[in-house]
Formats: sequence, structure tokens, C-alpha cells
Amino acid sequence: MSEPVVIFGGPSPEHDVSILTGLQAARALGDAGTAVSALYWSKAGDWYEVDATLEGEAFLEGVPRGAKPVRLITGKDGGFVAGGKGRVGRERALEVSAAVNCCHGGPGEDGTLQGVLDLAGVPYTGPTLAGAALGMDKLAFAAVVIASGLPSLPRRGLTAEGAVDFEGPYIVKPRFGGSSIGVDIVEDMDTARARLTANTHLRAGAVIEPFRAESVDLEIAIRAWPSLQLSAIDRPLRASSASDILGYADKYAGGEGMVSAPRELPAKLPSEIEKQVRDLAVAVVGLAGIRGIARLDFLLEGDQLYVNEINTIPGSLAWHLWIDPEIPFSTLLRDMLDEAVERPSTHYTSAGADGSALRAAGSIGGKLG
Repeated sequence: MSEPVVIFGGPSPEHDVSILTGLQAARALGDAGTAVSALYWSKAGDWYEVDATLEGEAFLEGVPRGAKPVRLITGKDGGFVAGGKGRVGRERALEVSAAVNCCHGGPGEDGTLQGVLDLAGVPYTGPTLAGAALGMDKLAFAAVVIASGLPSLPRRGLTAEGAVDFEGPYIVKPRFGGSSIGVDIVEDMDTARARLTANTHLRAGAVIEPFRAESVDLEIAIRAWPSLQLSAIDRPLRASSASDILGYADKYAGGEGMVSAPRELPAKLPSEIEKQVRDLAVAVVGLAGIRGIARLDFLLEGDQLYVNEINTIPGSLAWHLWIDPEIPFSTLLRDMLDEAVERPSTHYTSAGADGSALRAAGSIGGKLG
């Protein structure tokens, strides 16, 4: 009989936080009476079936004791398989009804894993390949937001020779990444360009935008299944002064992922700002193709609100934000699993490939001549 699996880890800077999210999800489902398996994706890119009741410390040295190697294969009869070597004998398919994707950052959140799961025929929660790729690309997401007429600070790609059409100070971020890893605040363009070689996280691409020291961060969680719903609005609290950014340590150093981060929840906001946050969140749903639970981040400077970034697989899957309406984590997870099955992430078709182009092609050699 098939059952859901929770997948977590992966070759990503957010590997450790992903483990915490995955174990939280597995524990919540298990405590609610749902039989669930756990699959760990190692930093080296290998897959293992692990005990779903493990604690985070079991992964301190990497693959935990008792882990069983698993392979993910694509094709008509694809999916996760175990065994097949030595005394174990034949491979056995893991009967997976759907996978809860808890892989933050890197290939787990940029569309890579989504594409492989699509090819393997494994239903999964969270963004589609296209939604994941858009959400992970800060430059592309900002361009879509701005082109749609929504308020956002200007954001440009940062290159070694490039210039920008706005004044500093600046905030420099990895173009592909999340959770404030690799983010720098700089005063001038020379320093910004120098960060391209000094900051490892910027080597795959970087973006630059104005730094607004007096702005505050706001967040809201969104889900589109079984119906469109928005969570309470959260104001994460920064470590010290207003000149700091909301950093990785602010979000995750408490040891329980985003759950333990300091915050004002619900945020104390004027009614008109709260309405604007909610209206903008609804507008972004259609732009980003929200699936599963996403978290939309804003910057508020005075009475000016800006759409900042979207996190398509947020820390702790943003379950802690659902206090109004109050929705248990297990319910959120079960709804995500239902969506994974009832709202497939993709549908491949070969319609139109009827051979007519092949019949009319003639000689390949002739075309090359």
C-alpha cells in the first residue's frame, strides 16, 4: 500500500534547515495518525530511507545510522527504489502516494528536483518546475512583479563592469538562493562589484537593489488548495538596529527553523497597510502559480509597501503563520498531499508529433551540406 514520504536535505546551503523542516513535517503527520516514510537527500546527492522519528542531531555527521540507500529513477516505471546490491537482492519499489518536498534552496527548490520527480512520475507538494525556477530567481521574479504593475524596489543584475541607475547604499544578494545567505550591504558600486569574487554565494549570479535602512520586513503565507487562503501577517524581528538586515541567524539560530525565530505575530499594522499586503498577495498568486504553501515577503518603509521576494518552500513550511485562520500543521500537510495528487504538477503530451516533419525532412546529410 502506498503512503506519503517526506523528503529533505539536499546539496544546498540550507541543508541543515531542510532537515529540521522535514523532521517537523514527518513528526506532525505521524502524530496525527498518518503513516509516513522519510527520505534523506545527502549533501553528496545520494538518497537514503531513514527513521521518520529521528532528531536533528542524528544528522550531525551526515548520513545517520541505520539509513538505507535508495535510488531515484526516471521513466515509465520510475520512482524511488531500494535494495538491489549484495545480499539484499532485488530492488523493491517504494510505494509512494506523494512526496512532501521540504528541500530548501539549491536543487530542491530551483526546479531541478521538481523536474526529476515529474520524469519519475512521483507526485509532490510545493511549486512546479516553472514556479520553483521563478521563485528562486530573484531577478526574474522582480521583473515579473514590476512588469505587472506591482510595487517593488528596482533590482538589477550585478556584473563586474555593470552600473545601476539608482544611488547607494546597496544590498547585494545571490540571484539564486534564499534565507539571507550570502547577502551583503555595501556603500558603493566598487565594493559591490568586489563582492562578486569575494562572496562564494554570488558566483552563480548576483542582484543589486537600493538598501532601505528604515524599512521593516513583513511576511504572509499563501496557499491555493483547497481554496485560496492567506495566513496572519508576520513581522520578523531583526537582531539589533534598524540598519541591519533580517539575516540567516535571525531566522534559524533558535534551533527549530523558522518556528523559533523572534517575531511580532500578528504584526501590528494600520488597517490600510494590512489590506494592501493581502491584496498584493492575492495578485502574486496568479503571477507565481502558487502551489503548496508559499511565503511572500514585503518591505514596508513608512507607508510605502514593496513586494520583495517569494519563498516557494519556506522554512518550517510556514505552518507557524497559520494562527488566523488557525490551521494545524497536520491539516496543512494533508491538504498539500491532496493537492499533489489532485492538481498534478505537469502533464506531458506528444500530441502533434505525428511523423509529418520526419517524412518531409529528406536527407539529414543534405541539410548539413
